[in-house]
Amino acid sequence: MSEDFCQVNCQVNIIHQKQVMQATENMPSDHLISEAADLFSLLGDNSRLRILQALNTTELCVCDLAAILNMSSSAVSHQLRLMRTKGLVRYRKEGKIAYYSLADRYVQDLLSNTFEHLKNG
Repeated sequence: MSEDFCQVNCQVNIIHQKQVMQATENMPSDHLISEAADLFSLLGDNSRLRILQALNTTELCVCDLAAILNMSSSAVSHQLRLMRTKGLVRYRKEGKIAYYSLADRYVQDLLSNTFEHLKNG
């Protein structure tokens, strides 16, 4: 942080060493920060958020999702493939049908907390 920035915004030039050390010690690795940025980038798409929200209700197959979202099955499949690579969704096969669901409770919580924050924000 430049001295000019601190003087303009803080109006004093002081570093709070204890807080800086705490924040530094709790900072994830550069790799994890990069992975998180990729994940948030993936979540920055309306179609993917709508798919995730639909799956937050129940498990669904590609055809179900396509009908709910008024998208083609191939477009839904493409989005699901992207989300599978980042661990947001998983699937199970029953015969020839693949049923998708959210990968875990963390994804459910992320969606719920996000929409709750926006409603109350």
